[in-house]
Amino acid sequence: MSEELIAQGRVEVNGEIVMRQGVRVDPDTAVIRVDGVRVKVNEDLVYIALNKPLGVQSTMKDDMGRPCVGDIVGEKVDAGLHLFHVGRLDAKTEGLLLLTNDGELANRLMHPKYHVSKTYLATVLGEADRELVKKLREGVDLEDGIAKADYVQIVDTYEGRSLIRVELHEGRKHIVRRMLKELGFPVQQLVRTKIHTVQLGELTPGAIRHLNDSELRALYKAVEM
Repeated sequence: MSEELIAQGRVEVNGEIVMRQGVRVDPDTAVIRVDGVRVKVNEDLVYIALNKPLGVQSTMKDDMGRPCVGDIVGEKVDAGLHLFHVGRLDAKTEGLLLLTNDGELANRLMHPKYHVSKTYLATVLGEADRELVKKLREGVDLEDGIAKADYVQIVDTYEGRSLIRVELHEGRKHIVRRMLKELGFPVQQLVRTKIHTVQLGELTPGAIRHLNDSELRALYKAVEM
């Protein structure tokens, strides 16, 4: 199969089309694409989705002895994998956290240049209306600058509370909580459900899974790798 793809001029290594069979590449450094889509070649690289439980710190080790992400993936760390957590979720926030030993991908996913979107479900005090949606979309003036949501949906309102879906590419600390609090809707529960195309799905708190090829390709593309 690979010979056919090469013969058809569909394989690219480090930005150049490969036409010669049997070309040797370094899996640690080579960037290989088929039909313009990056292909994972280094089997030592690991990409994990974790459903971070409530009360767990987004660190691999906590000096104060608090529960942390490192406790959950300890076996992989013990096996010699130097995992990075891609960004953070504060202890009170649950949901999707990506872990990898691919430092380049981790750095790019966190860099504001690439506008990688994150989606949250927030349970707030107060019955949300279209005015809240409008203000979140137009921008909320915070002490460190204006923050805007890319997409907002009121999922439900009940007994003086609301469930709101917020999508944004902001990476500032506590940004969703701060935006909603500023508008008079303090957050009671916050869950990150999606990073770019990677979804939390039915992953239970504390559970992990490896990203599939399509998720990984989408992340590579989002950060121009």
